[in-house]
Amino acid sequence: MFDSLKERLEGIFKGLRGKGKLTETDVADALREVRRALLEADVNYKVVKDFVARIQTRAVGQEVLASITPAQHVVSIVVDELVALMGGEPSPLVVSPKPPTRYLLVGLQGSGKTTTCVKLAKRISKGHKPLVVACDLQRPAAMEQLRVLAEQARVGFFGPPEGERNPLRVAEAALRFAEEHLFDTILFDTAGRLHVDEPLMAELSAVKDLVAPHEILLVVDAMTGQEAVNVAEKFHGLLALTGVILSKLDGDARGGAALAIRAAAGVPVKLAGVGERIEDLEVFDAKRMTSRILGMGDVMGLMERVQQVTTEADAERMADALKKNRLTMEDLLVQLDQIEKLGPLDKVLEMLPIPGGVKGFRDADLDPSRLRHTKAVIQSMTKKERQRPEIIKGSRRRRIAQGSGTSVQMVNQVLKQYEQMRDLWKKFGKGGGKGGLRSLRNLLPF
Repeated sequence: MFDSLKERLEGIFKGLRGKGKLTETDVADALREVRRALLEADVNYKVVKDFVARIQTRAVGQEVLASITPAQHVVSIVVDELVALMGGEPSPLVVSPKPPTRYLLVGLQGSGKTTTCVKLAKRISKGHKPLVVACDLQRPAAMEQLRVLAEQARVGFFGPPEGERNPLRVAEAALRFAEEHLFDTILFDTAGRLHVDEPLMAELSAVKDLVAPHEILLVVDAMTGQEAVNVAEKFHGLLALTGVILSKLDGDARGGAALAIRAAAGVPVKLAGVGERIEDLEVFDAKRMTSRILGMGDVMGLMERVQQVTTEADAERMADALKKNRLTMEDLLVQLDQIEKLGPLDKVLEMLPIPGGVKGFRDADLDPSRLRHTKAVIQSMTKKERQRPEIIKGSRRRRIAQGSGTSVQMVNQVLKQYEQMRDLWKKFGKGGGKGGLRSLRNLLPF
C-alpha cells in the first residue's frame, strides 16, 4: 500500500546524503518534498501541516553528530514523528474481568465489517470462546455470509430466527444464548449504510445501550483515503468509539487513512486486516508500520508469522538439518509449505529490510502458481530421490515431469535451485552466510 510513499521518502533521504551539516535550507527543501509525498498519499492536509511543523522545529538548527549522516538524522526525526502520528505503542483490546466481553463492530457498508468480525473472533479464539452475532438485518445475505465465515473459522455463530427484523431483539437473544452456552466473548456485527445517516446511527445507538459493549470498534476500509477520517470523526462523535480496525491494508491504495486517522479522529487504530485469509488480522503497531513505510522492513512481524506457521517438529527437523549441514528435498518441501502459509510472497518480502523493497526481487517470479509447481515436482519424486537428488537423471526427470504435470525444464530448474540452496545452507551451517541479503534470492524456490 505504501510503495509510492516509500519511494518518495527514500529519494528525499538520498538527496541529503553527503552533507556535513543540516542548514535551514536543507531542512526546508526536504520537508517540502515530505509534505508533497504525504499529500499524494492521501493524508489529511491538516495532519500533514502539523506533522511537518513538528519535524521542522526539531531539525532546524541542530548540529549533526559526527557519527551519523544528515540523512540518518532526518530519518530518526521522521521515524519518531511517524510513530507518534500513528499512535505510539499498540493499543490492546479491552478484556472484561467478568465475562462475557462484548465488542460492537460498526462501519459503513462495504468496509469489510462482517469479514473483520470473524477475523477478530478467530484471533480471540486462541484463548477464549467467541460468539459472532448477526445484527446486520439490512444487507441481503449478510447473515449467511457471517454464518459461513464463522463455520470456516470454527467459532460460534448466532443469527436471528426466520422473519426477525429487529436487531435489538437479536442482540438480546444473543446475550442469553452466550450465557447458556458459556461463550466468554461476544462480537456484534451491526448494519452499515453507504453513508452516515440518522437511521443508521439511531439503530447503532440503541444496540449500544442494550449490550453495553466494552469496545466499540469502527471498521474502516484503508483504501478510502481521507474519507476514512471523516467517517471516523462522525462515528466517534455519536458513539464514542474506543478503537478503529483498518481493513484491506494490503490493498494498492495510497494509505493515507492508516497514517492520519489516529491524529485526525483521536481514536487509536487497534488492528489491521492485511490479507484475505481469516488469519490475516494483526495488531496495529506504529513502530512496525513506520519501519515498513521507510523501507526498514518488519523483521519482528515476520518472525511472529513464521512462529505461527511452524510446528515444533518442523523446527526441530530444520535445526537438525542445519546442524548436519545437509539439506534434502524433503527439508525443502517443509520450507515450501511454511512459505505458502506465510501468505503472498511480495507481502512477506516487504517485511524484510531490503533496500528498494520488493523491487530488488523483480527478476524473481513471485507467482504463487510457481510455488505450487515446485511442490508438485518434489512430491512426484520417490523417497530415495528426495534423499539423494543427484541420482535423478534423464529418465527419472521425464517421469517426475509427467507425474507433476510440469515439464522436464521445470524439473531441471527445481534441481538447480535446490543445489544453490544446499550450498547456501552449508555456509549457514558453518557460521557463514556472509552474502547476507545478496544471497536471499537463492533461498527462494523460483
